[in-house]
Parts: sequence; structure tokens; C-alpha cells
Amino acid sequence: MKVLELRAMRGPNYWSVRRHKLIVMTLDLEDLEEKPTNVIPGFLERLEKMFPTMYEHRCSEGCPGGFFMRVKEGTWMGHVIEHIALEIQSLAGMEVGFGRTRDYGQKGVYFVVFDYLEERVGLYAAKAAIAIAEALIAGKEYDLQDDIQEMRELRESSRLGPSTASIIDEAVSRNIPWIRLNKYSLCQLGYGANQKRIQAAVTSNTSSIALELACDKEDTKFLLEQAEVPVPKGDIVRTEVGLKEAVERIGYPLVVKPVDGNHGRGITANIKDWDTAVLAFAAAKDVSKTIIVEKYITGEDYRLLVINYKLVAAALRKPAHVIGDGKSTIQQLIDEVNKDPRRGYGHEKMLTMISIDAMTEKILTKKELTLESVIPAGERLDLKDTANLSTGGTASDVTDIVHPYNIFMAERIARIIGLDICGIDVMTSDISIPVTETGGAVLEVNAGPGLRMHLDPTDGLARNVAAPIIDMLFPHGSDARIPIVAVSGTNGKTTTTRLMAHMAKMKGFKVGYTTTDGVYIQNRMLMKGDCTGPQSAEFVLKDPTVNFAVLECARGGILRAGLGFKQCDIGIVTNVTADHLGLKGIHTLEQLAKVKGVVPEVVKKDGYAILNADDDLVYAMRKNVQANVALFSLDENNPRIKALQKLGGITAVYENGFITVCRGTWKMRIIRAVDVPLTFGGKAVFMIQNILPVVISGYVQGFGIEDIKVSLETFIPSPAQTPGRLNMFNFENFDLLLDYAHNPPGLRALQKMIERMDGSPKVGIIAGVGDRRVEDNNNIGKIAAEMFDEIIVRQDKNLRGKSEDELIAMLVDGIKSVDPNKKITIIPSENEAIRFAVKTLSKVH
Repeated sequence: MKVLELRAMRGPNYWSVRRHKLIVMTLDLEDLEEKPTNVIPGFLERLEKMFPTMYEHRCSEGCPGGFFMRVKEGTWMGHVIEHIALEIQSLAGMEVGFGRTRDYGQKGVYFVVFDYLEERVGLYAAKAAIAIAEALIAGKEYDLQDDIQEMRELRESSRLGPSTASIIDEAVSRNIPWIRLNKYSLCQLGYGANQKRIQAAVTSNTSSIALELACDKEDTKFLLEQAEVPVPKGDIVRTEVGLKEAVERIGYPLVVKPVDGNHGRGITANIKDWDTAVLAFAAAKDVSKTIIVEKYITGEDYRLLVINYKLVAAALRKPAHVIGDGKSTIQQLIDEVNKDPRRGYGHEKMLTMISIDAMTEKILTKKELTLESVIPAGERLDLKDTANLSTGGTASDVTDIVHPYNIFMAERIARIIGLDICGIDVMTSDISIPVTETGGAVLEVNAGPGLRMHLDPTDGLARNVAAPIIDMLFPHGSDARIPIVAVSGTNGKTTTTRLMAHMAKMKGFKVGYTTTDGVYIQNRMLMKGDCTGPQSAEFVLKDPTVNFAVLECARGGILRAGLGFKQCDIGIVTNVTADHLGLKGIHTLEQLAKVKGVVPEVVKKDGYAILNADDDLVYAMRKNVQANVALFSLDENNPRIKALQKLGGITAVYENGFITVCRGTWKMRIIRAVDVPLTFGGKAVFMIQNILPVVISGYVQGFGIEDIKVSLETFIPSPAQTPGRLNMFNFENFDLLLDYAHNPPGLRALQKMIERMDGSPKVGIIAGVGDRRVEDNNNIGKIAAEMFDEIIVRQDKNLRGKSEDELIAMLVDGIKSVDPNKKITIIPSENEAIRFAVKTLSKVH
């Protein structure tokens, strides 16, 4: 078997507009195409033995054991690999279940499609599934546990942390879009000018001064002392001599911690002798040059979480520990605790497994214990110095019993430091009693506090602490989104996109848009090239200056990774005609229409899918749309237009020489087509088809009729506004028209315009396209033969898999099939071809 292509979908896609996270593998079965599973001796038995839990895979049979039934009857190896990829991810703790295996359109080649939760894991699962299938076919041993552990480690290294993930989940539940900005936890909530950013529990609202203060324990303690907040007695030291002086002044027990530390790094608590103090000092020095030495306050360790200066949760924290039973060793006790189904690897579950690390060994050595020691029944042995959940600690929710004074104190501390989100560590015997009465103290104020202990406590009520963070970032009435107009289709996408962007700009919006030419932010090109894929869309949506996005969405980007957004306000499909067929498994117009149809399917329910009523395949897309549908047509009497008008729907038509928008049967004439520069005095009728959906888009966005009219009047086809699209250059003796028409339907539309233009002879410079079918290039030649008196054949620099001679031959064959005597000149260089044409025409006049 051979993997021909392996891609990860990250947005709405050809396979599913609802399931965005899919792996799409193009797999060549090679000789296994002739060997379904029922002719491979012992294959089913080996599969059942390796994956007994796969019995739950129902497959098309719709019942438990359904997939095994298919294997017994005989199915192809691509189908098996799909199920193996799903199952091994589930065994690694990532439950997934959606999969499809479909014919690619080439003998023995299949699309194998399946769910993933973490992209790197999904890609790994694809390759591992093939290796497993090959081992099962050959009857070889295979160590599945290695793959499962590798996938767990990949997940932990790439997934969002629990704090960030909880905020993202809350945002998604409110239909707030998000983008991951780096491989860590920096994420964007919302789009464009309305965005906010988070990194764990630090937000774009968080004060940099407050953040700096919280990371400087010396300054934090000083401010709290000045505000009469109870804090432990302590000193700041930098040398061992200073440590000695602090020990003598404060007395044991002590806590030693770095000034610049966070998340428990470098902290040693309950120090009772000089040797331990020296070791603790060295550990803290690894984190910070300056060290805090404080009196160790006895009591319970509480974390108070304050968001937007209101206490939202409180937890009693305990470090990883075991309770003796008088007979089991410490190692056995740890193993027993780790059997708790709530404990898992890293952050995969509510609790983390307890591991034996240097901190644990130091504690055991200090107590003169080993992992083989047996501790008395009922005795608690702490295995870590800090109560972090990430090291195996536990947390119990105590929010409802926090004394009002302690709530007042916590909220006041947040104001003193200036943190919008902070975790306050308090040591006290009972949080239901004022700290001032128990002799407790505030130990630390943490920026970016972990939320996991409150979201999923070991005991007590779980608190949705992500909700107040989203409330703070996006207060009631604020909008996280910006208007998005997405444009798809075969021909006219770029012109439609540019005209829509121009119209929005004329209304005062700061527009970002993507095209086949590049990405533009406020009419400035910031990326050059074909930028119609998801990365380019995200580029616009990440820009904090943009408050209106117009995104051209081409076939290639949708097939490569899906759309770069989950929803849009308006989705336009211009047309569907034969282009790029035979590429990426798309062989028919119906399949191509399904690709383009992804755009209208992701329009919000209160948005508009704007469809071409003159195109059967585009009109049919309305069946899968959840949004409002608006239609446009070059024929006002189109029955589809009339039917929607009777229902009170919105349409745009070309009637009596006018570009007109209609609500129901009421007409609102915008402008005469001949007065729109883009139509070249009405000669370029196909351009009207690009104008009509833009007129609807402006209308449903609330733009006035006069505003729409002015936009159409001021959009001039030129190298600046429409590069490569109907650019007319007028010389003394001839005119030169430059257009991007690159497929037969596009060239046919251009032909109708050329026929309405005066001048003779008409000389055409054409080129073939290497990744198109032979018949497509033949047809370009045929249409060119009808359009032009003379033809010059040139070539692109990128031949896309064909040779120069092959492409020239395809075009010439098409030309000669129409007119064997047509004058043809072959000049491969584009520049030379243009010079030759200009020179020839100059001589004519």
C-alpha cells in the first residue's frame, strides 16, 4: 500500500460541513485491490484478537459487530484502515467515531477519511493504521501499546491546556469563533477588530503592570503589607549568608520560594532544619536570582479565584499523597491510587497520575523512607511539596463556605494588584472563618491561575469558571464577529470579491479580502499569489484592523484543508462549470458543485446564501442551505426568480437594461448596466452576472440603494482594481484587452463580448493549462478559433505536469478542428508573444 496524499481538514469541507477535524488520506491499495479481507487467511481472527473493542463498530450494518460482519463478507483494506485509525485513537483516550472510505476514481485508489481530536495524533494514526493492517495481513506480531503511548504523548504536547481549553469551549458554546495563534496556548477569540486574546487564564485585558507585580513576589508582598492584608513574616535574600540571617530572624518552620516563580516552581515548604533550607535555597535559585524566605504558616491550602474582581470559586488543595494501611508499601499505595479511573496521563482526565520524581524522592529521603517502606494505617504521607493538580494533587470545592470577610479580602487583593483574573493562595485552618481570626495568611497572588481544580474538582460542585471570563471579554451586547462575505464558483469569483470589497470600503468599513492575486488589508496587498485558501482567510480574520471580510474560496483550498472559517454572513456562488476536473479525486461537475456548495452551507441561519438561478447545479445547492436564500439571474422571467418573488424573497435581475434588486415583486432599479464601467458599456454581459450577487449582498447588509449605485459607478476595471480581469489598454492604432479567462466557459463568455467590439483583425494570445484535461485544452483552442482572426500560442512558466509540446499540440488540435487554415504562430514566451502581436498590429495600421 502507498499513501499518495495525507491531509488534515480544519474547517468545513467537502466531506462534512459539520465535522471540521478530519484526516483525508489518498491510499493506493496496489495489489491488495485484488484481495478483499475474506480471501486473506486468518485476517478476521487476528483483527478480532488485536481489537476486541472494535466489536462496537456498527458500520453500515447498523448493529454491534457490524464491521466484523463486513470483514467476514469481504471488504477492502482502505475500509479496514479507516476503522483501525478510529479505534487506536479511542484506545489512546481520544474518542472518535466518524469515518468514510470512498472510491477516488482511479482503480485501487481510495479516499480514507476519519475523525481526529488532535491533528498530530490523527496524522500519526493514519500511518500507524497502515502498519497495523500490513502486520495483520502478514500474520506478524505488532506492539500496539507503543502506538497508543506515542499518541498520548503527541496529544499532551500539542493539545491546549485545560484552562485555555475550557475558555475556548465556553466561547464555542456562545458561537464565538476562535483561532489558535501558536503551538502553545495563545488563542484569539472573535475576528478582526472585535477580537480578544487569551493565553491560559491571561487575557488581552490583563494589565502588564499587574502581571509583572504578580510575578514579583517581593513587590506583591510589599503592596499587600501596606494594605494591611495578612501575609507571612519574611525576608528577601540573594546569598546563603542572607539566608542564614533570615533563618535566625524568622525561625523555623519556613517556606523558601523564588521571587519570579509561578505555578509552584522552586518552592519548598515546611523547612525545619538548616540543611533542608540550603537545598531549598539552591532549588529556588534555579528559578530566580532573588529568593523569599517566609514563616511557614500551618493550616490548609486554599485557592481563591477572582475574575473581573469578583470571587467566583474557591478550592481546598492537597498535594499528591497516600494513606497508609499498615501492610502495603508506599509504591503499592501509589499504584492503587493511580487505579482511580479519574486519574490519567497528563491532562487527559480530572486527576493526574502520581509519578515518582526528584521531589518525591527528596521527601522520602528526608523522612528516611523508601518506596518499599510500609507506613502505619491511617497515616497520610505527602509525596509533593506543592498541591498542584498537574503533579497528582487533589482539590475540593469550598466556594459556598467562604466567609464574607475572606471574599471581601480576595476581591480587594485583586484590585490592589490590578489583575482581571487572579488566583490567591491562602493558608488557614478554616476558610469559613475570617483569616484575621485564624492566624492564617495570604501566601501568593498568581496571574494566569490554573482553572482545572475548579472546573473538575475531586470533590464538591464543579464551577464553570470559564463563563465569567467570557462575560468579561465580551460583555452583553458586544459582538465577537465581523461581517464575512464568502465567494465561490468557477468563474467570476475574484471580480465579485473585489467589487464587494469596494462597496464595503465605500460604506466606511476597513476591509480585508482574499483573491487569486493576493491578500489585501485596506486595499494594500500584504501577501502575493493565489490566496484563496484557509490560511489566507485566517490572515484576514486575525488582522485587528479589519472590520469587514470578503473571502474568495476556491476549490483547491476547500479540498486541501477546508474553509478557514466556520460560518459566514453571506455566501455567494457565481456558477459551476467544467474546470480542474480530474484533480484531487473530483471528476464530475456534480462533485465539483459539492465542493463549491460548502460555502452556502456554512452561512448563518439569519444570513443569506446568494445563488445563481441560471445555473442548475448552483440552484440545487439551496436544498442543503439552512440560511435565507436569495437568487440572481440575467433573465427576470426565470421561473425560479418568479417563484421566490412570490414568496417575498430577495432577488436581483437584469431587466430592461437595468441592474435591479427586488424584495418580493417590488423592483428597486439601481443603475443602467451601460453606466457601470465594469460592463464596458453593456458589452460584457457576463460581468452583470458578477454584479448582481454583490448588489444583493449590499442590500441585505443594509447599504442604501444610492450607496450601491455609487459603488458600481466608481469601480473601474483596471490593472489596479481588477488586475488581469478585462484590463483594456488603448493605443493609437489598436486596443489591447487582457483577461484571465482560463477555461472554456470563461473564454466563451469573453467571446460574446469580443463579438460586440469593433476592430479588425482580432488577434488572440492563448495558453494551455497543464493540470487540465486534454478536452479542456482542445476546447480552448476551438473557441479561440471562433473568436480570433489570428492566434498566437504562448505558454505559462509553470506547465503543471505537461510538456510544452503537449500543451501546444492540444491547443493546435482544437484550433484546426474548427478552421484548418487558421493562422497560428507559436511563441512560448509570454513577453515575446505580446511584443510580436503589438508589432504585427502596428504594421496593419
